[in-house]
Amino acid sequence: MNYLVTGATGFIGGRLVEKLLKERSGTIHCLVREASLGKLELRMDDWGDEAETRIRPVIGDLGEARLGLSDMQIQDLKDAEIGAVIHLAAIYDLTADAASQQLANVQGTRHAVQVANAIDAPFHHVSSIAAGGLHEGLLHEDTPLERATKGMDDPYFATKHESEKIARTEATVPWRVYRPSIVVGDSRTGEIDKIDGPYYFFDLMRRLGDRLPSWLPMLAPEGGTINIVPVDYVVDAMEHILHLEDAQWDNRVYHLVDPHPQTVGQLLDMIAGATGGPTFPVRVDVGLLDLVPNTLKDVLSAVTPAASAGKMLLRQLGIPSETLKFLDWPTTYTDDNTRAALSESDISCPPLDSYLDRLYFFWLRELSGKKSSGGGLKGAIAGKIVMITGSSDGIGLETALKAAEAGAHVLLVSRTRAKLEAVKVQIEEAGGIASVHPCDISDDDDIQRMCKEVLAQHGRVDILVNNAGRSIRRSVKLSLDRFHDFERTMQLNYFGAVRLTLALLPAMMERGEGHIINVSSIGVQTNMPRFSAYVASKAALDAFGRCISSELYDDGISITSVYMPLVRTKMIAPTAVYKYFPALTPDEAANRILGAMVNKPKKVATVLGTAGQLSYTLAPKMLDSLMHRGYSRFPDSAAATGGEQISSEDKAKAARKKAAMSATKDADESRPTYDRLIYAWLLKGLHW
Repeated sequence: MNYLVTGATGFIGGRLVEKLLKERSGTIHCLVREASLGKLELRMDDWGDEAETRIRPVIGDLGEARLGLSDMQIQDLKDAEIGAVIHLAAIYDLTADAASQQLANVQGTRHAVQVANAIDAPFHHVSSIAAGGLHEGLLHEDTPLERATKGMDDPYFATKHESEKIARTEATVPWRVYRPSIVVGDSRTGEIDKIDGPYYFFDLMRRLGDRLPSWLPMLAPEGGTINIVPVDYVVDAMEHILHLEDAQWDNRVYHLVDPHPQTVGQLLDMIAGATGGPTFPVRVDVGLLDLVPNTLKDVLSAVTPAASAGKMLLRQLGIPSETLKFLDWPTTYTDDNTRAALSESDISCPPLDSYLDRLYFFWLRELSGKKSSGGGLKGAIAGKIVMITGSSDGIGLETALKAAEAGAHVLLVSRTRAKLEAVKVQIEEAGGIASVHPCDISDDDDIQRMCKEVLAQHGRVDILVNNAGRSIRRSVKLSLDRFHDFERTMQLNYFGAVRLTLALLPAMMERGEGHIINVSSIGVQTNMPRFSAYVASKAALDAFGRCISSELYDDGISITSVYMPLVRTKMIAPTAVYKYFPALTPDEAANRILGAMVNKPKKVATVLGTAGQLSYTLAPKMLDSLMHRGYSRFPDSAAATGGEQISSEDKAKAARKKAAMSATKDADESRPTYDRLIYAWLLKGLHW
């Protein structure tokens, strides 16, 4: 199939064209103004070698009849046998003026339809749920637009409503209309190219997290449902539907929405969880405002100081007042047509809570500087020297790669030089800077040697990430004769990190700046059973950091503890049942560390971890009871009961214990039994 695409360089359009290049054949004709040819050429560089042979620029103008195309251009498109005109070009900006929206959204659609009619090609129109305005209740895909007219005093809603009517009534060719809801970044990478919609609240939640304790419960409006979809779902669904050949799919509307949307209050609570800010367990129905007499509302809205203060606050937070209309969104969207069209594919909309962290951390790294003086991750660490222990794989590796990408000079530290050299090559091939410094963090003398070497070569370390660690999952009943488990975890996780910190602190104090990030564990907050050796070592490091942070307050040195939930690394591989548990990827875990580099908070924690910490303070016996129930459902692993290299006498003891534990069917630690899965998913991030 050959295509004509408008808006090919936009956020959705660029990804759709890239997908067509990768997964389909045929020529892609891209409408572009002559002045914007350079922008298209830059996108073609991103799209790869295929773009050079398959992209054909078509010089035209959205604001002119037939897109400004000459008779010869129209004939060329006819001869090219275009199989789909995909109209994406529009203004997707609530703050844009009415005249520019009218020209781009309404007239642009009319002109695109004229071309589709002229070349006899099916018309695929990318609309928006805004076309339905503020329709109250359910809005079906087949509901006539004439019934959805509330809220059309807003120019964005009005132009989307009118442009879609043009696509449906003026096209003489088969048409398909796609209505995405609020489109955010990629659910896999978090990538997006602008700040819009829910992104305006990221900075607000981050500021609250900087100023208020995360355990402090906050009050929020429940609000209406706010429907959010990631761009990869929108592109995948559109690309699939537009290639369905049966005519039964023509002349239909397709809602590209989340079938399980969240209320505004739930969204704020989820963002708070990602940013580490206070949560919103108490939410108020904004419908209660209806109880306020209209006369009082009029008086309050007319009070100039109050109105001015509200507008000033929104400006300071970088939140357009237009976004407030989403706080009480009255519409619920069905997607029956879409689900039917996608039924033979594996395409579905992922739930927002499965990727919100990625959206936030991408914003923090790449876009937060556009609304603040901090400049995001690049502004925080470009040109800085960042030492990361345990950087040859897992969390440390991902942190090193991303820190180098943001412009830091990364010092790679772990025991094996060959692995570090491979990471260095990877960083340098991507244009970054890295230096290799092998060291055994459990060896005091080796730490001293390495630190002297680092300070001699580089002069300083601006950010130290104490990431290297050892974990042991073994109940105390199996540890009675294994004191060395406690010694070796303490040696690496606590003494090694402390020795490294003490060696680098003098240079930081002399310069009057520095940042130490200690990678801790959610177990420190929740006191996880079977991890007494591991959690004790991390808790010791946590206490060390808390104590010295007050001493170093005037020295310009920040100390952050990152209470990491379960992460899918080699460290958890010996426990077979963990493969069925929800866990962060190393990439997601690295984002938490990188976020700490930007904000320098006292701690980075999950809502669950903070709740566990608070629960233990208020009701420790109750928490003990809850944790014991989980403990009884998750037996020790094969490694803990004899899978390691131990003495023959210890092996015999372990074998007897393992045999006793295996006497019942439920004792098989690798089996994902129903009650284990319930515990794992209700208490996401905990490592039982």
